Amino acid sequence: MITTPHSHAPRPRRRRTAVALLASAVSVCLVSASAPVVPLGVGDRLFPYLGNPGYDVASYDLSFTYPGSNSEPLRAVTTIDAWTTADLDRVNLDFAHGTVESVEVDDAPAEFRTAGEDLVITPEHSVPDGNWMRITVRHTSDPLPPKGREGGWVRTADGLAMANQADAAHLVFPCNDHPSDKAVFTIRVTAPDGHTAVANGLPTGVSRSGGSTTWTYRTRHPMATELAQVSIGRSTVLRRTGPHGLPVRDVVPTEHRKALEPWLEKTPGQIAWMEGKLGRYPFETYGLLMADASTGFELETQTLSLFERKLFTEPGHPKWYVESIMVHELAHQWFGDSVSPRTWSDLWLNEGYATWYEALYAEKQGGKPMRDRMKAAYGASDGWRAVGGPPGAPKAPEPGNKTGIFRHNVYDGAALVLYALRQEIGHAAFERLARAWVSRHRDGTAATKDFVRLAAEVSGRDLDGFFQDWLYGEQTPPMPGHPDWKRQAPAQPQASAKQAAPAQTPAR
Repeated sequence: MITTPHSHAPRPRRRRTAVALLASAVSVCLVSASAPVVPLGVGDRLFPYLGNPGYDVASYDLSFTYPGSNSEPLRAVTTIDAWTTADLDRVNLDFAHGTVESVEVDDAPAEFRTAGEDLVITPEHSVPDGNWMRITVRHTSDPLPPKGREGGWVRTADGLAMANQADAAHLVFPCNDHPSDKAVFTIRVTAPDGHTAVANGLPTGVSRSGGSTTWTYRTRHPMATELAQVSIGRSTVLRRTGPHGLPVRDVVPTEHRKALEPWLEKTPGQIAWMEGKLGRYPFETYGLLMADASTGFELETQTLSLFERKLFTEPGHPKWYVESIMVHELAHQWFGDSVSPRTWSDLWLNEGYATWYEALYAEKQGGKPMRDRMKAAYGASDGWRAVGGPPGAPKAPEPGNKTGIFRHNVYDGAALVLYALRQEIGHAAFERLARAWVSRHRDGTAATKDFVRLAAEVSGRDLDGFFQDWLYGEQTPPMPGHPDWKRQAPAQPQASAKQAAPAQTPAR
């Protein structure tokens, strides 16, 4: 596994600061082992109990043993190396759907209990601030979804895949399940012969023994837990080369390989197109995982985006539309994966930019003008804000519908903010801003306030008032350069958040 020896000097404080800023909102004592066992969180406005204060994860080592059925629990071992940022008598991990068999902290047995969706660990000895600690949890990982929850393992026609956004990685493995705490991953999967396993990053080894095969993958760049991906199935891995020798690998159901290959051939060209907009692709590999499953969405899992196979094989979608959705998830590799949101309220940056490049590609390939799409979005924007909140302050999801934050207001509504910004600062400054954003915050996390500050720096203008109105106003401001654009009154009665989910873009 990737590990940082205890004797090494402390890692740079940039990531520690990102986690500490969120954790400062949590007024819970971290050091008293006699205090009641309670769930903690890092202070996220939309998910108050997501993540945990007191440590910064450096690496995850995940091992899964697949029994050959997508309805039986997998045996699993999760090992976490982390840097403590407080004195800890207890350590909280997010974990809500599996049986914990044992826990060790620094190779010594530790007590554990559950509180809400937290696994609360009491080590034999407290861990001081500024130390490296290793936590090893032996557990099961259940592919059957818990009642009333979404995400985690996705059962496919021939195996499993993952869809952990926004708060479901801890349904699969113990973790610090918040995008502010990114880490590198090593993932091992053992499955019966006849199955193929693929995960984020690049393969580092394959071993066979006793009728089963173990695959090992490792990421070269830090990753948020919600972006983890593991595919297990009767699949074929197709390989090709992208720009500047980039390894591109796709995972497809073997029986559908012939029908899917023409779509997959488009990926290297799409990467080159995106690189022309933003600079070099930020990771070590890319590819599509085409799953035989009905999810209702596509998902930008890091280096291996998840797609429903039927998007490509069932008639009804124009060719330009399918390709634009491919570009939406590809754009997320820069916006959301390489540069991850500091909090879930910063989601508009991920989805707004992914929608932006989706729309640009649709204009290029399908002759669908960006201006027309944005004019339509402007007319609907007040209604989206009424249902889901303004783009920069989305409303919390409804109980039992955690994916309810993925509404129109953070898709086309957020792209509309970017369109207004381009109108305000000009095309050249807008293009420089996008490149500067993904370059400056590569492999890190960033917040809306960082974007506002960078936009002012690049444009040479004070944009505080502009962003305040466009990101947080109840009503959509006038569109710069288009005084004739009109807003439509929100429909009555308002639709529920679930009903307001994007209809045109089944992409996260």
